[in-house]
Amino acid sequence: MVSLKRFTTSSVFQEIMGTIGAWYLRFVWFTSRPVVEPGAMNLYEMAEMPAIIAAWHGQHFLMPFLKDAKRHRAKVLISRHRDGEVNARAAEKLGIGTIRGSGAHNGEFHRKGGATAFNEMLEALKDGYNVAMTADVPKVARIAGLGVVKLAQHSGRPVYLVAMASSRRIELDNWDRTAINLPFSRIGIAGTGPIFVSQEADGDALEDARRQLEEELNRLTARAYDLADKSGGNAS
Repeated sequence: MVSLKRFTTSSVFQEIMGTIGAWYLRFVWFTSRPVVEPGAMNLYEMAEMPAIIAAWHGQHFLMPFLKDAKRHRAKVLISRHRDGEVNARAAEKLGIGTIRGSGAHNGEFHRKGGATAFNEMLEALKDGYNVAMTADVPKVARIAGLGVVKLAQHSGRPVYLVAMASSRRIELDNWDRTAINLPFSRIGIAGTGPIFVSQEADGDALEDARRQLEEELNRLTARAYDLADKSGGNAS
């Protein structure tokens, strides 16, 4: 008899959950109304592609719907953790390629596949793919790591920042304040860019770029929630 724990870590279970997750996100998106920041750029229409698209953890579930699947190629960085496997399968069913690995604030960068993933992202950008990733490193919410700015430095590609929030949502009490988007919402969308990082940037310049990215993402997040909630409340 197969134990519950063994089943929930199996490929079959992950495939089922990935399929359910993809269909659920489609349902949320197609029953909701996007409310875009007045005058804000359209990430995939105005961006200098290929580009790096960055958002905060826990606010990124609806990002696949910002692109036109027939016109734009994109890959997303997803952790190697078993929870990441479900997310990866859902992303692929939504037409997004995946790169597996994650950053870290400690010595686990290589164990988590960070170096390999970084090289894969560089190759994806060279091949004309847009690369989407979260700006904060796991377990440290809303504090940008250096991953995005270093990818911009080494690739020479611009960074565009995006925040999305739904008027109806369930907000979890976890490290990244995950927002589960609910159907029949207003989807607030705010974005900005491009942000370039010089290939000659030293440590101080990289830190300045990291801080700029962090401040802008926090500003955009507040704006996205304002757009989503301007005529309605939170369902959580």
